[in-house]
Order: sequence, then C-alpha cells, then structure tokens
Amino acid sequence: MAENQLGGQQVLLLPDGSSRILGRDAQRTNIAVAVAVANAVKTTLGPKGMDKMLVSELGDIVITNDGATILEEMNVEHPIAKIMVDIAKTQDKQVGDGTTSVVILAGELLKNAGELLEQGIHATTVVRGYKMAAEKVSEVLNQESKALDPEDDATLQKIALVSLGSKNVGNEATKTQIAKLAIRAIKQVMDKDSTGKKYVIDHDFIKVEKKVGSSIEETQFINGVLIDKEIAHPGMPKTVSNAKIALLDVALEIEKTETDARIEITSPEQMQAFLQQEETMLKDMVGKIKKSGATALFTQKGIDDVAQHYLAKEGIMAVRRVKKSDIEKLARATGAKMVTSLDDLTSGDLGFAGLVEERKISGEQMVFVEKCKDPKSVTIFIRAGSTQVLDELERALTDVIGAISSVIENAKYVIGGGSIEIDLANELRAYAGDVGGREQLAIQKFADAIEIIPKTLSESAGMDAIDTLVQLRSRHKSKDGGVYGVDLSRNAIGDMSKQGIFEPTIVKQQAVFSASEAAEIILRIDDMISSKGKGPAGGPGGPGGMGGMGGGDME
Repeated sequence: MAENQLGGQQVLLLPDGSSRILGRDAQRTNIAVAVAVANAVKTTLGPKGMDKMLVSELGDIVITNDGATILEEMNVEHPIAKIMVDIAKTQDKQVGDGTTSVVILAGELLKNAGELLEQGIHATTVVRGYKMAAEKVSEVLNQESKALDPEDDATLQKIALVSLGSKNVGNEATKTQIAKLAIRAIKQVMDKDSTGKKYVIDHDFIKVEKKVGSSIEETQFINGVLIDKEIAHPGMPKTVSNAKIALLDVALEIEKTETDARIEITSPEQMQAFLQQEETMLKDMVGKIKKSGATALFTQKGIDDVAQHYLAKEGIMAVRRVKKSDIEKLARATGAKMVTSLDDLTSGDLGFAGLVEERKISGEQMVFVEKCKDPKSVTIFIRAGSTQVLDELERALTDVIGAISSVIENAKYVIGGGSIEIDLANELRAYAGDVGGREQLAIQKFADAIEIIPKTLSESAGMDAIDTLVQLRSRHKSKDGGVYGVDLSRNAIGDMSKQGIFEPTIVKQQAVFSASEAAEIILRIDDMISSKGKGPAGGPGGPGGMGGMGGGDME
C-alpha cells in the first residue's frame, strides 16, 4: 500500500497490493532491467555471435540470433523490457536489420547514464547531452557515407553478405546464393517514386514461401508467384504453357438466397428440372470463362463440383480459395485484373504466365505460376532439412531483403566491422569539448556507448576487447586509418574496405536514434506506480503484471 505523510497523518494513495518506486531507486531499477535485456542478446552480435534457443510453454523450439525474434519469444513482463522489445521491433520494421545492435546500444547508453546519475548529474542534463550527441551522429554519418549506385550489384552483394554474416544458414557459397536471390527479387519489384529520382520497394510483393524437406541449396527464385494450393479437380491439366490467367472474386457455385425462401417440388420430373437448371447455370458460368480465352483460373471463393467437371472438360486449370494477398501478388505478377462478375470477364482482363504447373513438394501439391513477363511480384522458395533451420533461413532472408531495400532507397552506405563506430566516437569526443558544460560528459558517455559495437564484435571472436579498442582508436587517428575495423576472419584489426564490409547508412542512423530515444524516455522516469489487479495481493507475476516491479527479482 503506497502512503504519504501529511502533518503526521497517513494519506493512502493506492489500493492494497500496489507498489511504487521513487527517485533514484526507480532509475536504478529501470537501468538494471534495460542492461539485463541488452546482455541477453549481446553475445549474438556479428559473424561469430552465438545463437539462443527459446522454448515456449507448448514446447515449440526457436533457435536464432535475430535480436527482435529473441526478445519477442522471451515474452518479457517488465514495462522497461517491453520498451527494449519495441525498439527492436521498430528497427526490424523500418530498416529490416540491426535489431541486436539497437538493443545493445540502448543498454550501454543507459548503463553509462547510470554512472553520471551516481555522480549527481541530473537526468535532464544527460538527456539533453544525448539528444545533442544523436544529432551529431546523424550529421557525421551523412558526411562519412558513400553514395551507392543501385545498379552496382557487387557492392549490393557485399552489403547482403554482411547482413547474412551473423546468420547460421549454410556455408559461404549458400550465403552468396541467397544474397543474389534477394538482390534479384528486390530489383524485379522496385519502382521509381513520384519524383522519378528515388526507388521505392514494397516487401509485400516479395513472397517468401518455405517448405521443409530438402537442402538449403535447393532454395530458388521464381519469376512469378507460388501458391500453396492444389488444382481443384484431378481431370484438369497439371501443366499449362503460355497460360492466360483469370483472377476471380466470385464463387462458381449456385448462391444460396439470404432471405427465407421455400421451393415446392411435387413430382420427380420437377426435381429433375430443378437440378438440370442448376447444372445449366453452372455450365453457363464455365462457358463465360471459356469465351474469355482463359486457360488457368484462380478464385478467392469456392468452385462447385459440377463447375469443376465442366472446367476440366474445357481443359481449364482452376485453383480455388486462394488468399486475397496471393491474388494481389498474382495480379502484379501476371498483369491480370481482378473480376467480381463473370459477365464482365473479357480477354482484356486476363494475365499471362509462361508456365503454370502443379508440382509435388515434400508430399504436398503446390501451384507454380512462373516465367511471367516483367512481374512486379516474385517469390523466393526456401528449403531446408529441418524446421528450425528453415525458420532461421526465413528470418535471415527477411533481414537481407530489409538491408538491401534500405540501402537502395537511401542510396548511402558506410564501412562496417566497427569502423564507422570508432569514427563516430572520435567525432563525438571532439564535439564534447566544443560544447562544454555538463552536457559534454553525457556526450562523452554517448561516444563510449557507441564503441560497444566493435567491443562486442571482438569479444564474440574471443579477442581482447580493450586491446582491440585501443588499436582501433590509434589507427583511426592516422590519415588512412578510417577504414580499419574488427577483422573477424583473422581475429585482428584490418582494412574493412578491402574486405567489402559495408553496411547501410540508414540502418546505423535508425539504430542510434531508436536507442537514444529509448534511453531518454527511460531516464526521465523517476516514479513507477504499479496498480494491483482484482486478484489476491502478492499473487504470481507481481503487481499489475509488471513482473514483481518492487521485488528483488528484477535486478
């Protein structure tokens, strides 16, 4: 029960079972929680990072080193931990990569801020210093960035391989294959924006379909759409070349009337006539499809058995109950138009695919719509020998698509391997001296925090982190030293530009801004009030589902 004293009299503010943490205690607790979350993903950073195994209550296993996935699967309870999860999700949604980095950076910013708070520096001063530092980082990143030509496949491949570097998805040859597939898919679907100067890429039109039961090397690019459905009738053709495709949002069935109706049939002849009429209506529907010239049909709705029979007789392939999202992808890939009435179906509404074929994949039938003319929706069909590897491959592919899309849209990249972080830290330390006042201490701490990336990379490789940092700082002060970072192939510092370790500028910018904003929000909290639910006081899970906010289990 939270209490306040007023003239010696107790004033009750909150109901029984509630908890409240004030002032420095709240700040210490929040920082401890944030650092704990950062430490949970810290060892996964970089090509030599480790994986985490997460087991759900139902026994489902996830093995990954993707920061956002780890935090989401951890199912954290504490509100500060949820903020850390949110910044990883934001990073994933905005730029597709750098989820581990943003969490580690936020944790380090808060840890360093905690040291300043212990020295008596006010939280608002630290926040002000952090804001200035984040703006300076953005400025320096733009200065240090190199321009990217979207047609420069060699550089794009290097950026893709850096994104895939930390993922446990096969050998170097496999990663190169996946990188090439991702670049090919992105280039196929990207369009110029309204100004005609920048590219825009909609990830929704790069479909990632997965099926267990083969090696990663069998992963393939499909110049069209893969539909995880089977052909509606065994009598229909399994393969259609140079297919004319109709997309329908109409059921090839006799619609049941929505109002109450009664049909009186008093003789077998009337019954026969009634059934004959239904069959004639279905035959007419198929006749309209045939008249349009369609040879393959995809519909969101159902297809009656009789209609299936007539379609099979006419040699038309049909797939029913296709998801709306897949219909949209088919429209983008084949050029077909969605039709909601068979009366409106004409040859002009049909799309084209060089091949539509049903194939048996791991015991299940799937329909491949491929060899389309300049499709604006494509599919990457990934394979692996186990569910865990397949899921991790899907996450890796999503990350690399995000990284390549970001760098094409932003058209800027920086040298990775911890090199850009050392440059940023050096620039911030010089900037701190110019700023003066107490804010300079916060800016210096921000600089120290940014160096957590090269430090963690070296730790993951078993190198001495302090020695690595000292060598890098020294090297970056020389004229040609700005390209040096952590060379994980030799466990030493090395020239990152020669090795082609490049990362998108926008990924770095988003990570710094998200981490900085999260740290600023958390540092401003000096009072945490947790209201207890209607359950018994002191029940499991702590006050208000906050993971026992006032207890020692949080620290």
